[in-house]
Amino acid sequence: MSAALLVIDVQESFRHTTYWQADDLDAYLHQQNKLIAGCREAGLPIIRVFHVDIDGNPAFAQDSGHITPLAGSDPQADHTVVKHVHSAMVGTDLDAWLKAQGIHHLIISGIRTEQCCETTTRNASDMGYTVDYVTEATMTFPMRHANGHLYSPAEIKERTELVLAGRFATVRSVAAVLDQLPLTA
Repeated sequence: MSAALLVIDVQESFRHTTYWQADDLDAYLHQQNKLIAGCREAGLPIIRVFHVDIDGNPAFAQDSGHITPLAGSDPQADHTVVKHVHSAMVGTDLDAWLKAQGIHHLIISGIRTEQCCETTTRNASDMGYTVDYVTEATMTFPMRHANGHLYSPAEIKERTELVLAGRFATVRSVAAVLDQLPLTA
């Protein structure tokens, strides 16, 4: 097997932040769960990544009770990784685990599009992995720029696709990923 699905930071912590918005939640969960089910059916391992913040947001603290799968998301995983920085590839056993399994191709999904999902994608690409970035199976929240402009989740996703496509990943829809399963490189 040479491919795996990463489900990054799909955890209850987000519901307890000041920026949480559920506007896109149903659409996101539908796509995320469809991707998980399709990858599982194809025999690809599902890797669930949880973010645990050591000195920051209390919603992400280990003792918060929120480091659990986001309600409504498929909680099953073949391997679980706990990270303390944006990238799931840094300071975790993920790279070693992937290599031990013979995995060279990653499918990236999760929360937040432009933060942990994008950062993991960049690191994985730089480490030699082939990466599919599945934007519709990611979720994010509005962000205000220092100039006052409020960027919508759709604008943030578009910007993320712009900077990743062809440089760090192939941007694919859930349907496109599922159509090409099982991945072999």
